[in-house]
Amino acid sequence: MLRLAFAALAAALGVSALAPVLAMLVAAQLVAGLAAGVALPAIYTNAATVAPAGRETETVGIVLTGWTLSLVAGVSLSAVLADILHWRAVFALVCLLAVGAFLILALNGRRDTPSDEPAMAPLAALRTPGLLPLLLACGAFMASFYGVYGYIGAHLAGALGKPVSANGLLTLVYGLGFGGAVLLDRPVQRLGAHNLLPFAFAFVAAIYLFMMWGAHSFGVLLAVAFVWGLANHLGLNMLIVRLSGIAPARRGAIMGLNSATTYIAAFAGTLGFGPVYAGLGLPAAAAMAALLTLVAALSAAR
Repeated sequence: MLRLAFAALAAALGVSALAPVLAMLVAAQLVAGLAAGVALPAIYTNAATVAPAGRETETVGIVLTGWTLSLVAGVSLSAVLADILHWRAVFALVCLLAVGAFLILALNGRRDTPSDEPAMAPLAALRTPGLLPLLLACGAFMASFYGVYGYIGAHLAGALGKPVSANGLLTLVYGLGFGGAVLLDRPVQRLGAHNLLPFAFAFVAAIYLFMMWGAHSFGVLLAVAFVWGLANHLGLNMLIVRLSGIAPARRGAIMGLNSATTYIAAFAGTLGFGPVYAGLGLPAAAAMAALLTLVAALSAAR
């Protein structure tokens, strides 16, 4: 499924780069989104499967550094490339990356062993004991992140009068924190994701409260962004390890539900936080995010 997803993703990005009309670009991006929606849970599932026993947290943490590369390097370089060359060049470059990933997967010699067991439908996997509280935690955690992250750039420009480059700097610092947290994954593995996940979410909630207090200082927000990235890495890593280990035979379906919950939460968080930010500013949005992340902590504790 991972190889097929990357083949479809490469094809969709290639069509995006060559699309002569907007309708074709939109259709190609729909296919790219479907392919990415299959690839992401497959990546997490494979990461947990190939991880050496007792090193699941560390292995998933290494895979999660891809988020840092995408967020910091990918977005920034894409903007520069589109400015210097053309927006089509961005799609062409990412198409080449997808082709490269497909070739690596096709030639690495790893093949899954076919199973005689029928694949479990995602909705049937919802009956797995303990899964619903973790999905609720995922939804609350992701909605709080996207709800704040989606408007912090507007806050820097509108409330603090900073140039657009300030948003890029904050994103860079966040990415450094997110990527740097991989160094903490091995100690976390020793302590156990099951025990630490509620505390990781509670730590993120405390960061949002600190963000609410320091929202009018760019220096404070930069410092908060680094710790925010670090804490989000730990929370996301432990959440994925918990989800992938809750029922190994249903891992693919469960990680699919995790991806669906993540992106529904991204949509709902960005949409729901908009009126709060527009009416009351970033401090109110951060307070709302802290409340949601506490819900995630309580759900994970169940």
